[in-house]
Amino acid sequence: MSILRAWLSPTRPDEPQEFTDSAERKAIGIELLVVFAVTLGMSGLQSLISLLDALLQPTPLAQQQVAINQPQADLGLLDLLAQLVNVLRLVSWGALGAFLLWRGGMALWRIGLDRTRLGDDALRGAGLAALIGIPGLGLYLLAHALGLSLTVQPSTLTDAWWRVPVLVLSAFGNAFAEEVLVVGYVLTRLRQLGWGENRALWLAAVLRGSYHLYQGFGGFVGNVVMGLVYGRIWQRTNRLVPLVVGHTLIDVVAFVGYAALRGHVGWLP
Repeated sequence: MSILRAWLSPTRPDEPQEFTDSAERKAIGIELLVVFAVTLGMSGLQSLISLLDALLQPTPLAQQQVAINQPQADLGLLDLLAQLVNVLRLVSWGALGAFLLWRGGMALWRIGLDRTRLGDDALRGAGLAALIGIPGLGLYLLAHALGLSLTVQPSTLTDAWWRVPVLVLSAFGNAFAEEVLVVGYVLTRLRQLGWGENRALWLAAVLRGSYHLYQGFGGFVGNVVMGLVYGRIWQRTNRLVPLVVGHTLIDVVAFVGYAALRGHVGWLP
């Protein structure tokens, strides 16, 4: 119990300076709104509309399908280019958050976005992938069986030579955008605005869940839980790379594994 209590109690291993100037605080608030208006916050609104549309359909949620990685063009080469552009967009979102922190005077190693502990970070990331990925799959299957989630198809890409590399890149793009923006950027900015660690953690976790609403209620709850776990780990360690590694591994298994198993096993919806 003491170990659990210690983990749940936030610490600030390298706390950034809190802004006290009112004009600076206002600028940071506006910056947060603008960044998420053009990135994952907008995705959250679109996901909410998508879920509302699904709920209004006569077909039950579990009998509706939604694809994560799907073809973007009929011609194979153009589809490949479109998939790579989507990856570039995601990486650019994460890079925007990192750049704004750096431009504001914060070295990126202070949020744990560096290469100084790659071996240790990779091992921790693999552990996080197992910690979140296995229960997450169980939660999705349960929510689907209860009719609370759509049938999520991680990939409907054609069986082209480039499918697996693109799915791996897509997994990294998702992980980099989400962890840099929703953990490293948001939690750092909220610290600078004087928010309490628990309050900031819940906001970031609900934001993470919001842009997964298109998958149904299971996707929302599962990603809120992931946000709470990942966010608290970052608050205690200030290491972002393990979160990116863990998230990438989860998505690689989901994307590539689904593409390989689809139609060959009976337990996948």
